Amino acid sequence: MNEERTILKTVRSGLLFLLIAVMLCLSACQKAQETVSVDTPESAAEQEEGRDYITLLYSASDSFNPYQAKTDINRQLCRLLYEPLIKTDNEFNAVYSLAKSVKTEGKTCTVKLANRVFSDGSSLTAADVVYSCELAKKSESEYHYKLYEVSSVTAKDSQTVVFRLTKADPYFSNLLDFPILKKGSEKRTNSDGVALPPIGCGRYVSDDLRTVLTCNVKSMKTEFPIREIRLINAPDEESVAHYVEVNAADLYFNDISDGKIIRMSGNKVDINLNHLVYLAVNRNVSTLAKVELRQAISSGIDRQAICRECYYNNALPADGFYNPAFGPVAAVQNMEITGNKEITVANLEKIGYNNTVSDGKKKDSLRLELIVNEENTIRVSAANLIAAELSEYGIHIEIKRLKSAAYRKALAEGNFQLCLAEVAVTPNMDLSELLSKGGSAAFGLPKAEEKKKKAEESESQETESEESGPAAAELVEGIYTGKNTFADAAQALQDEMPLIPICYRTGVLFYNDGIQNVERSSVSDIYFSIEEYSFMTK
Repeated sequence: MNEERTILKTVRSGLLFLLIAVMLCLSACQKAQETVSVDTPESAAEQEEGRDYITLLYSASDSFNPYQAKTDINRQLCRLLYEPLIKTDNEFNAVYSLAKSVKTEGKTCTVKLANRVFSDGSSLTAADVVYSCELAKKSESEYHYKLYEVSSVTAKDSQTVVFRLTKADPYFSNLLDFPILKKGSEKRTNSDGVALPPIGCGRYVSDDLRTVLTCNVKSMKTEFPIREIRLINAPDEESVAHYVEVNAADLYFNDISDGKIIRMSGNKVDINLNHLVYLAVNRNVSTLAKVELRQAISSGIDRQAICRECYYNNALPADGFYNPAFGPVAAVQNMEITGNKEITVANLEKIGYNNTVSDGKKKDSLRLELIVNEENTIRVSAANLIAAELSEYGIHIEIKRLKSAAYRKALAEGNFQLCLAEVAVTPNMDLSELLSKGGSAAFGLPKAEEKKKKAEESESQETESEESGPAAAELVEGIYTGKNTFADAAQALQDEMPLIPICYRTGVLFYNDGIQNVERSSVSDIYFSIEEYSFMTK
């Protein structure tokens, strides 16, 4: 019995010794690992040197078909999978992609295709372009409204596409950034009936599971420094915000349409959007029918302050009616962006509103109502600042905040005096939709009977202040027939002031500060220069 106890005691001692030895070994290993982790020459930043991949967000429940995608992140990814005929850069200049040449004469635009192939190795043809254009026109995407001038599109031969237009447009090529798919490839499915990504000529191609994009060497004939794009599923706004904030993605674009911005550490590029924020003016209201009052309101607004304080510098102050980033108008727009007190006061005095005593009586102050969509907080903020600025001149603005449905109804029915609105101007810089009868954003145009009445009054009253000479809308249309220039239209618009431009919004592309050559991005292609991306060598 004593012998058994001795043996048991010995075994227990051995086991205890073995347990202590194992614990010491584990502790030593852990310390060794910690030492390696701390002392290794490769820091996290240094590990990025030579990286041949980037990580982007996508929605697994959304489509990779550019004409069906609903989420912003998937629509942006589609620009990597499918190429257009033309892209526009950040100054809205046309840049050839799948097009080799574009010739516009009158109401006809002829496009010659470059020699390119799809990711499956098949050749790009005019039939694919025609098919894609028809998909774009039938879709609910941005490309639908951009192709508003296209009455028909046909294949002249295998490498030539002819667009017939409803009106002449020398800048029609700027609208040709719709993605080109291989004809019928959007109908592809796997063995389970799940839709597969359409086939494109893009710089990258998706695997069937949509987890990674790889260089499309068949179409591009080469591999880029960024050979692979790894995708992280971000199914909703909350997950997008989370992944951006923790820097899980290497790039993230936000157009800040709702005034909310998710910030990502690293660098950023400002992306010029062609979205005009403006005051729509109901010229059927007697006081607002006077051009002097519209001029007074315009010159009384500090646009630079609105961009800074309301849009947090994510906007360009309007120095005219056209986007300041658009080259052809750079030298022909001269509205002051900080306001001009002298012009405001002078115009108010012309129509008898100067807050001074006249004929023994003090003139009444002007009172106007401004409607704004209450669901856009950044625009509500801008409306409040505009009201504060104009109050200094005795122009009292009552702000009426409306829900979206009521706001749109008031605009459509002309039931407003002033309205702070926003419109996406097409990349061909056509303002007709804002100025011409029947235009989708032409609010508050003078009614026919009002025009006739004012014309009769102007014959008997030399002091009548309504516009004379060709209407600005006619000069804008003249650009597209070759009769007028942007200089003609820009000056007429500033003289007539049919609406009051405030600013053009900008978006922002955040990116990992280790990535180089991102600066050439544009709203037409957020990843404009991705073939030149590389990670910084330290």
